[in-house]
Amino acid sequence: MKYQIHHKTVYRYAEPVRRSVHELRLAPRSGPLQSVQAWSLSAPGSLSEARDGFGNIIHNFTLAGPARTIAITATGEVEVMSTQSGDAGGHHAFHDLPDAGESRVSPLYFAGSTALTHAPADMRAFAAPFLAAGHEVPALLALADGIAGRVGYKANTTDVATTAADAFRLGSGVCQDQAQVMVAACRAFGIPARYVSGYFYDPAATELASHAWADVCLDAGRALWCSIDVTHRCLTDGRHVRLAVGRDYASAAPIRGIVEGGAGETMEVDIAITPLA
Repeated sequence: MKYQIHHKTVYRYAEPVRRSVHELRLAPRSGPLQSVQAWSLSAPGSLSEARDGFGNIIHNFTLAGPARTIAITATGEVEVMSTQSGDAGGHHAFHDLPDAGESRVSPLYFAGSTALTHAPADMRAFAAPFLAAGHEVPALLALADGIAGRVGYKANTTDVATTAADAFRLGSGVCQDQAQVMVAACRAFGIPARYVSGYFYDPAATELASHAWADVCLDAGRALWCSIDVTHRCLTDGRHVRLAVGRDYASAAPIRGIVEGGAGETMEVDIAITPLA
């Protein structure tokens, strides 16, 4: 599948922003599951580009002077492989190795919990039966299915500060929460797992939004992973476009920023995903 993607985020302020610093993870990178054909970003400041220790492409900009509106736009074309390549005993998996000359953290770095992905005792007890016999792909898919049933999808019940433990006990959340519960549950049993931000193409959706899912490491020594969409209870496929990975939402968020001034903030997001022949 090949897609044209247009993602625009506009922040508006009742009182002007005096100064702001922004960090963007809005540029997908080519890898084993996708090929970026073209991509561009626009923002009201001069963009600098770098790579973080997870392999993500990061852009930063600083805006000085009064501003009531900050608009950030990402657009481009990405070709996605229809399925994950076969490996690990015939199951779907992929190798995510650093490019030549690139420094990146070990997959084992994703085995430690964070404030957003701490697994309390009730979550560990819930996950234990699924992982008792190991963490092969069928067991992980069963765990994802269990999480989707336990943390039902319901918009506007959580926010970006909601932890996996909070969403698990609440019993509802959005894709971000379901992915973080999956990550937390795996890490509770020593299995490296990472949060993934990106896009999901649904031709029936009237409004498209950013999506989130989880990568789970099958073999740290070979950097072998599988990618699981808890919300849709499946392995990722030709509908998924990856933007960034992190230990949790906070380290993979598409946009992060600090502003001085700027009271009364509102945000509008418009995402369009068009399949290309």
